[in-house]
Amino acid sequence: MKLQEILLAELKHEAIATRKILSLVPLDQYDYKPHEKSMTLGRLATHVAEIIGWWKECLILDVLDFSAGDFTPKVLKSTEELLALFDDLMAKAEKILTEVDEAEFEKMWTMRNGEQIYFTMPKAQVVRTWCLNHLYHHRAQLGVYLRLLNIPVPGSYGPSADDMGG
Repeated sequence: MKLQEILLAELKHEAIATRKILSLVPLDQYDYKPHEKSMTLGRLATHVAEIIGWWKECLILDVLDFSAGDFTPKVLKSTEELLALFDDLMAKAEKILTEVDEAEFEKMWTMRNGEQIYFTMPKAQVVRTWCLNHLYHHRAQLGVYLRLLNIPVPGSYGPSADDMGG
């Protein structure tokens, strides 16, 4: 099995749990923060949705230079907008993983801010870290936010305490 096939299967599997948790985010509480250093609920939920779209930046491109970009965080007004963003980016990620040449994973990738280089590593490691592990990390944070808002948290790898009636 090729690496792109393995990653695509994992991405599709994880997208189910990610979409499930995003569907519960109450964006009418966009500004909720559990701590002064925390992201707002709305920013975190949008970040989780956006991560699914990082495959282009991490696999197709060879460099991510923050000084060359003009990223403006999206401000979504509804759960429907959040899910539409996620679904759109997921479709693009699937297309990239379906079409990418396997040799692309061996190429080196650099994250930088102008002259400051943060790191350079093989794309296979970059997509694992930034497109998958990073997603899981922030999805778990989002689960904590929901718990603190008394919103039942769905299971990702089997039933949660809420799924079990606990």
